[in-house]
Amino acid sequence: MPRTVDYYFPPLSPWAYIGHAPFMKIVRHHGLGIHYKPVALVEVFADTGGLPLGKRHPVRQRYRMFELQRWREKRGLSFHLHPKFWPFDGNLADRFVIAATAAGHDPDRFLRAAFAGVWEREQNLGEERTLLDIAEGVGLPAAELLAAAKTEDAQQRYEANVRDAIAADAFGSPCYVLDGEVFWGQDRLELLNDALASGRKPYRSGA
Repeated sequence: MPRTVDYYFPPLSPWAYIGHAPFMKIVRHHGLGIHYKPVALVEVFADTGGLPLGKRHPVRQRYRMFELQRWREKRGLSFHLHPKFWPFDGNLADRFVIAATAAGHDPDRFLRAAFAGVWEREQNLGEERTLLDIAEGVGLPAAELLAAAKTEDAQQRYEANVRDAIAADAFGSPCYVLDGEVFWGQDRLELLNDALASGRKPYRSGA
């Protein structure tokens, strides 16, 4: 049975977007299984001491812009630093991913298109039509998944993801949790790959 990693993120996260392709490369190289766990970051932050971007000190906000530019170059990407429809209400997009996973679909292609939609094409993922267009474009049953995303089951899974994230100490986006060890941020992907390649036991806090 393959090892699995819990992948905590929301589609609105620029850092999840920047790290998604290299993360998937690591996943495929090591034959990992993924538990996709979209989360409402504002709820995770509220429980773990984080702050939404607009409430952070201006120094931290300015530094974020440096980092976006650095990683845009590092990863060979081309995206807008201030996309037209960001931030947006990510609730429905998050639950759309949950619905796709629950229906047995691999959401990778949808996520790649969705991330690019926000940051490269400046699409509004807060709108149903955008989600439908992206899903149809990657061959998913868009209308069926949109309906499923609006159900109570999807909402309950969404809330459970927040509880799981908090219990796992996954306090930001993206967080990759391997055997209980948290790797926070796409800039920790090299460390995740090293842990997988070495086969070492997971580190524990305070150990």
